[in-house]
Amino acid sequence: MDYDSAYANSAFIAGAETYPPRWEREAAAFRSALGARAKLGLAYGPLERNRFDLFLPQGEAKGLLVFVHGGYWLETGRESWSHLAAGAVERGFAVSMPSYTQAPAARIRDITQEVARSIEAASTLVSGPVVVTGHSAGGHLSARMGCADMRLAADVVRVVPISPLSDLEPLAATSMNAELRLDAAEIAAESPARLALRSDCSAHVWVGAQERPSFLWQARLLSEAWNCPWTPATGKHHFDVFEDLTDARSDLVGVCLDAVAWQSGL
Repeated sequence: MDYDSAYANSAFIAGAETYPPRWEREAAAFRSALGARAKLGLAYGPLERNRFDLFLPQGEAKGLLVFVHGGYWLETGRESWSHLAAGAVERGFAVSMPSYTQAPAARIRDITQEVARSIEAASTLVSGPVVVTGHSAGGHLSARMGCADMRLAADVVRVVPISPLSDLEPLAATSMNAELRLDAAEIAAESPARLALRSDCSAHVWVGAQERPSFLWQARLLSEAWNCPWTPATGKHHFDVFEDLTDARSDLVGVCLDAVAWQSGL
């Protein structure tokens, strides 16, 4: 099997090159429109990329949604995804978006811990329940926040991994592993599908129905391992599966927030 092809996305999405510039434009426009309710570049640690942006709703926040960006732990940053906070902010939730040190400067196990520290830092600024979502590598990292071995000083009650990389073993067979440096021990320790879901945390896996077979497999694998629901979103591929986060009335925002709002009486 050609694992590089199996985990490639751009080559299989028409007009793939047009997506990143659009994300950046929409993210910048959202930050500008939010004005003083966009708190940018907040520190959660000592390293250069230990920063998060916090987007606040009008009035007191009902809780906190954390979105963790993807890029195979190698690229992109929080600045490209600000607009994905729109749906949750309209619903009255604050949204945190962290950056993190990328490979090869950090191992995946180190990135996991950085994301955990970012959530703890954001939760000191926003009271209420915490929901963690993220896309692709960010889907992996959001899933890790729900694993039983993670003990966070934050009330993480739900995780919604989007197109997650839930078993890292196939990534070790790609050319990316020259920078990721995955080995057997890290694969076992950092693959959410090989770990238990924390008993006090619920989960729902989301993936585009038109994604590469490898991503559909990864999503289904995690849902079966955790005995949690999964949704293959009709017509969605890897570069648009997360876009419904901009719409407060979308099913994806509902999957993230409805159960939490109901449980919390919000």
